[in-house]
Amino acid sequence: MNAPSPEPRLQIRTLPVTPLQQNCSLIWNEATKKACLVDPGGDAERLMGALAHFGLTLTRMWLTHGHLDHAGAAAELRERTGVAVEGPHKDDQFWLDQIESSAQRYGVAGLRNVTPDRYFEDGEMLEFEGARFEVAHTPGHTPGHVVISNSALKIAFVGDVLFAGSIGRTDFPRGDQARLIRSITTKLWPLGDDMTFVPGHGPTSTFGRERQSNPFVADRITGYGGAETVAPDVGEQRTRKRYT
Repeated sequence: MNAPSPEPRLQIRTLPVTPLQQNCSLIWNEATKKACLVDPGGDAERLMGALAHFGLTLTRMWLTHGHLDHAGAAAELRERTGVAVEGPHKDDQFWLDQIESSAQRYGVAGLRNVTPDRYFEDGEMLEFEGARFEVAHTPGHTPGHVVISNSALKIAFVGDVLFAGSIGRTDFPRGDQARLIRSITTKLWPLGDDMTFVPGHGPTSTFGRERQSNPFVADRITGYGGAETVAPDVGEQRTRKRYT
């Protein structure tokens, strides 16, 4: 029996875009020079320049959710490259339909509404240059948010679900904090403590580090304990303003 082929080595760069400094991720195969953009939220010209700088051809575009700073450049990049827009889950289309009006409120120019060529479903597998990425539907910050991860490469692109030391906002329309925390503990933590994640804003971290020290979703607060749960620390819960 032939051994399974190893995951290809992929290069990853984080490209902050828009005045909101959203972490757009550029992933590529150094051998083929084919690239994927995760959350091309704005500054389309800068993203095209990054592709040119590394000598890359864009072949995939993935969205984690529909907020302006994560999806605002997708329509323009699709027109300029012919690459399909994929994701997020269909429940975020209402956000994708108001990118332009949201951008006006934030004073961000050049962002456009977009309808994806296809939506993602929970548990589906994506393929990019021989690497397999899994989609998890993770509602709470938005109803159609997804997380995209690769278990072999130990990397996850989590959008605005989780941050180093914090969690996503839930005060937007159709946000739900209890649902967000459930998404984190049931969809992210089982991926492994050694999984590095790229959040939508700020520095990377690991799930293990956040389980230890994140003041909103550390195990002592949520009661998460791997395959089994433990009694949460009620005192900790009551002192955490954003925990419900």
